[in-house]
Amino acid sequence: MKIFASLLLSAIFLVSCQNIPKGEVIQANSACEEYLSFENRDDQYTGGIKMIPVNTDKGSFKVWTKRVGNNPTKKVLLLHGGPGMTHELYECFDGYFPQEEIEYIYYDQLGSYYSDQPDDLSLWNTERFVEEVEQVRQALGLDSSNFYLLGQSWGGILAMEYALKYQDNLKGLVISNMMSSIPEYNAYAQTVLGPQMDPEIYKEIKAMEEAEDFGNPRYGELLFEHYYTEHVLRRPTDQWPEAIMRTLKHANNQVYVHMQGYSEFGITGDATLKDWDVKDRLKEIRVPTLVIGAQYDTMDPAHMEWMSKEVRNGRYLYCPNGSHLSQYDDQKNYFDGVIRFVHDVDRGSF
Repeated sequence: MKIFASLLLSAIFLVSCQNIPKGEVIQANSACEEYLSFENRDDQYTGGIKMIPVNTDKGSFKVWTKRVGNNPTKKVLLLHGGPGMTHELYECFDGYFPQEEIEYIYYDQLGSYYSDQPDDLSLWNTERFVEEVEQVRQALGLDSSNFYLLGQSWGGILAMEYALKYQDNLKGLVISNMMSSIPEYNAYAQTVLGPQMDPEIYKEIKAMEEAEDFGNPRYGELLFEHYYTEHVLRRPTDQWPEAIMRTLKHANNQVYVHMQGYSEFGITGDATLKDWDVKDRLKEIRVPTLVIGAQYDTMDPAHMEWMSKEVRNGRYLYCPNGSHLSQYDDQKNYFDGVIRFVHDVDRGSF
């Protein structure tokens, strides 16, 4: 499979270079070769993988990263959702970013499957994760001349928090499928999305939540059949990409439950993100920002469009066919918009 993947990636670049106008072929081929080359890179031995040390109050740990491609001005660090999911949510980026010569970095946050997984609840808070991202940035040599940060869902929360503290290090920010207020997300989930379900199904789900019967297999079955396939990834579950099923299998439930909670209709209980809200601070973000919303998302697309107008230099990308994982169920709109944003910021035309 590794050989097949390598051949496939090479084929993508051959096709992309063959479509270059006559007279630009030599320069374009050179760019393609440079993008693919690991020569003189310190991660050549591992194929782009680096285990980056992260210092915390509870000791030093390592987080997993993997760089794909080389581009000195376009480097996108991907922040996965969850919390406690994995970089595997983004594996479809392999089908779109390489032919655009956009470098991107897969990254499993601390506690996630490919990184260290310390058993300490005190580590699972937004402030510490922000400092982790900053240490990863430094280790990878990213700066305002090349550093794009893309965060989806919980990764969007983390991206916003990072920008509010460290935006001088950023070239561009992408907030994908995440609202700026958990209380408003809760209201949307409970007053809009829940009532859209079959009343009897929704009643059964809410009864199990009120009884805190989250371990009941019926709870998961109902969510997958009637909620996830409508608002998380709009495909029958037997058609969900293998990468998504793998990240669900690899999820760290300790991190997820501590920060997000058990309920899928908002964040409730003692979850640490329950009161998170930065909507009044969005105007502090001045770096070029793309906000992505989708019609069938678990998040309110109208709120995310509003976010794009609150930041000082924003753009809204709407995915009319997408849900929470719109990089899968509305790929054309999602990747056309993200790629255009990166290119526009890079050439100063945003």
